[in-house]
Amino acid sequence: MHSHQRFTTAGALAATLLLAASATAAACVTPPAHAPLPRCAERNLTLKVMAAPTPDVLTLRFTNNGRTACTVDRIPTVTFGNLDGAARPNPPADSAPYRVAAGASAYATVRTVLAPPTPADVRVVRDIGVAADPAHHGMRITAASLGLPKGVRVYDPVTTLWQPKAP
Repeated sequence: MHSHQRFTTAGALAATLLLAASATAAACVTPPAHAPLPRCAERNLTLKVMAAPTPDVLTLRFTNNGRTACTVDRIPTVTFGNLDGAARPNPPADSAPYRVAAGASAYATVRTVLAPPTPADVRVVRDIGVAADPAHHGMRITAASLGLPKGVRVYDPVTTLWQPKAP
């Protein structure tokens, strides 16, 4: 009976040491310095699209009207009428969060005709779709409202990434 008590005491001592070691290890874990920012709510963003003075170029701007910083995808989403696909990022880039402070704006430029195509290659659309983030519905903008009554010319369109200053 005496040996049983010694094993029980030894087991209790080992358990206590194990718990103390676990607590010490947990205390040494450093939490991340900043939690990831939430995705911007579409209702907190104002989006504006303008035709640039340069032919076949559009300028995009969105403003975060929310009270806190948030993120959108760093690649603007720009689609053209009923054509398949969206403007691709130039330079090539993968999706990643782009942080925008409360009250701040971000800018991008879209070139709708990248290379000198033959006239038969160029498509003309009457509207474009633009969203600050692919998870958003975005907005449709008519070519006429951009001052392009003949439509938006499209051939291999590219977009810059969002950036903090106007190009």
